Amino acid sequence: MTTEVRADLYPSRGAAEMTTPRQDPVIWSAPGAPGPIAAKDLQGYEHDGFLTVDQLITPDEVAVYEAELNRLITDPAIRADERSIVEKQSQNVRSVFEVHKLSEVFAALVRDERVVGRARQILGSDVYVHQSRINVKPGFGATGFYWHSDFETWHAEDGLPNMRTVSVSIALTENFDTNGGLMIMPGSHKSFLGCAGETPKDNYKKSLQMQDAGTPSDEALTKMADRHGIRLFTGKAGSATWFDCNAMHGSGDNITPYARSNVFIVFNSVENEAQEPFAAPIRRPEFIGARDFTPVK
Repeated sequence: MTTEVRADLYPSRGAAEMTTPRQDPVIWSAPGAPGPIAAKDLQGYEHDGFLTVDQLITPDEVAVYEAELNRLITDPAIRADERSIVEKQSQNVRSVFEVHKLSEVFAALVRDERVVGRARQILGSDVYVHQSRINVKPGFGATGFYWHSDFETWHAEDGLPNMRTVSVSIALTENFDTNGGLMIMPGSHKSFLGCAGETPKDNYKKSLQMQDAGTPSDEALTKMADRHGIRLFTGKAGSATWFDCNAMHGSGDNITPYARSNVFIVFNSVENEAQEPFAAPIRRPEFIGARDFTPVK
């Protein structure tokens, strides 16, 4: 089947930054459509671009997933795999990608109706996994992730045409207000910030450790923060944050003794299949931007 080629609704990586109003819905399902998210919470997600769940998974389940995370990051074969991203300074594993294919434990989490059911409800269709990973921020110096919109990268470098993608970050350790937690600018998902500068070939090899191409300017970030404010997410292990693909977000370094680890799953609508990149010379590897559009069942 040939995928229909669509117009570029969200120009980026040009000579200068430019802002484009959002061209897509935030909630794609019809009003009153069944699903695990209450109507009031859906309205909050539409307004703010995120939704928090205090306990998505139980403490017993957290223990299972944390043990699996530790198994993966200490496995020499996994560490040597290109799907593992290693911190430059500490040489500790920072992230492991495509964990739903490396681990049946995390594959089962992806299929869990508490997880995939919310994605289907937000996106109004069947979904597939565009990306999955575990993130590890050990104490005493793990570096953060600079401010960015995921969609800017997924559009420019993976070819996702529309904002019909949602991410969930499930905490496997407690998120304090001091250990490098997720920060989001509420409402920032309503406009798209196209970044300046061309995309280097194989940009992902650098950007997965430190974002460069696709990074907003200080001026743009200041205006957005002044307009939207910044929300810092804290919560016990087992809590989760769902957020829109275009929400401006980031996280700080972790210089505390307390590790911050999470599993991160990106669901994309099966009606929003990746095309060729809109602003990059080549596709990123499939373990970062999937080309297998099989629905999660």
